[in-house]
Amino acid sequence: MVLVTLMWSIAGVVTRHLDSARSFEVTFWRSAFNALGLGLALHWMRGPALWRNLLRAPWPVWVSGACWSVMFTAFMVALTLTTVANVLITMALGPLITALFSRIFLRHRLAARTWVAIGVAGAGIAWMFGHGAGGGDAGAVLGTAIALAVPLAAAINWTVLQHVNHGEGDAHDMLPAVLIGAVISCALTLPLSYPFQASVHDVGLLALLGVVQLAIPCLLVVRLSRVLPAPELSLLGLLEVIFGVLWAWWGAGEPPGATALTGGALVIGALVANELVALRGPQQQSG
Repeated sequence: MVLVTLMWSIAGVVTRHLDSARSFEVTFWRSAFNALGLGLALHWMRGPALWRNLLRAPWPVWVSGACWSVMFTAFMVALTLTTVANVLITMALGPLITALFSRIFLRHRLAARTWVAIGVAGAGIAWMFGHGAGGGDAGAVLGTAIALAVPLAAAINWTVLQHVNHGEGDAHDMLPAVLIGAVISCALTLPLSYPFQASVHDVGLLALLGVVQLAIPCLLVVRLSRVLPAPELSLLGLLEVIFGVLWAWWGAGEPPGATALTGGALVIGALVANELVALRGPQQQSG
């Protein structure tokens, strides 16, 4: 899981080194190479039966695929509008939104500490919005708003995975959902990408993102969801925020602003405290 977060975290710094590709074209090329990498990997893993079974996949696979497509698309569009720090800190709300959705849809009871963490983390994001999420720039505020779609989609996705892996009935093969998400993202952004402006250098970097930053770690994390408990996944997932901000600072000269640091401290602090308490012993449940 640490390796997964390290691979995920390179997106921001790599994006900052693109020459001419912008917004939806960036998303299109990354999703296209992601779909290609996933198609080859899953064909090797599942054989020709993969393609026969894909269209007959049950509803959880398609819902998960739709969530992956939102995550793939919103993340890259947000990166073109605001700082890496703002995007990653906003995405860090994912575990808390997941806990909320688990309460609503799976009837899981939340501990009092989780409700407190949700309130504190929400205050951190509100602080970022209230202070312009980056110097009062309207584009930065829009970028942070778009970035919110990522933890929302991730929360739905994780709730579906929990339902499939730990609910009643037969378990489903959820790996093809990542491929479905990549194809949907690619198809949706293709008409919005014209005219293409990406250089050969850009396409090479976006191929790196599609395969190394998306295809490989996303397949790994679906497998890991069967093995690691949710608190461990959530806590280790926070490393992406730390790695990503450091990569952007060191590799692209993009230091996190004071607003991002303040809001981020509230979000990350709430998450770490919540998950560490969960891992220390049996949870004290509360309604």
